[in-house]
Amino acid sequence: NRSRASFGMLQLAIAAAVLFTAAVHFSLNFPDVMFILNGLGYLALLAALYLPLPFARDHRRLIRWALIGYTALTVLMWLAFGFRGTLAYIDKTVEVLLIILLFIEDRQRAS
Repeated sequence: NRSRASFGMLQLAIAAAVLFTAAVHFSLNFPDVMFILNGLGYLALLAALYLPLPFARDHRRLIRWALIGYTALTVLMWLAFGFRGTLAYIDKTVEVLLIILLFIEDRQRAS
């Protein structure tokens, strides 16, 4: 059943990438509301993707694509307005990796 969220190494890597980038955003200019909301958005999408939430059960693919879009938008906003520091480059690398991992997961679930 493709609507059921199974958890393996790929999902662990996705969760780790989301948790890392959420933690980075929570730590930036604390308590800046925009960074806190960005971190909360990552956590909410991760929860919807993998937790056994009834409203999410039949919409995992849509949630995955929402997380891909959310992450891509975060990277684009950083390219336009973000600070260019070491942590930023590390975080953006993790976010690009997250997008790649989500694409891989989507391909696996679709087949």
